[in-house]
Amino acid sequence: MSTRCVALLRGINVGSAKRIAMADLRRIVAGLGYGDPRTLLNSGNVVFDLGSGTAREAGARIEQAIATELGVTTRVVALKGRDLAAAVAANPLAHVATDPARLQVLVCGDPKALARLKPLEAEDWTPEALVVAPRVAWLWCAGGVADSRLGAAVHRLLGDQGTARNLATMMKIVALVEGR
Repeated sequence: MSTRCVALLRGINVGSAKRIAMADLRRIVAGLGYGDPRTLLNSGNVVFDLGSGTAREAGARIEQAIATELGVTTRVVALKGRDLAAAVAANPLAHVATDPARLQVLVCGDPKALARLKPLEAEDWTPEALVVAPRVAWLWCAGGVADSRLGAAVHRLLGDQGTARNLATMMKIVALVEGR
């Protein structure tokens, strides 16, 4: 049985200069030999059957194919669907985060990069909050993502090493992984 995998493209947004049609993304993923590619929303989220290899290798292959075929440079962070599902289920900020649109789940291509956020975790960001977990970091942006001091600090430390989606979107991605 093939493993479901999730690839999240960084900086691919509706209205941005880096636009990719989700039909093109599905075509590219299928063309690389990955099965049953399904996209969610119009912002670079694709779930597919991994087959052989690792999620990290798949992310690198997708990233290269997008650059070659579409001329768009973007970071692609990929992980196994079951790892994302477990991370989302373990939400350590559920007791604080009252709006899933303001709770960001940050995923890095190299989970070791998350260790750079540990010093931030010790600081007082009230009313915001940060929890660094083994596979993801959780950012509660109480006043919204655009005005988040915490989000800006995380971005300064990680640059384009990772990409974030809000919890509402991540739950939809997990549902897609699980076939719901």
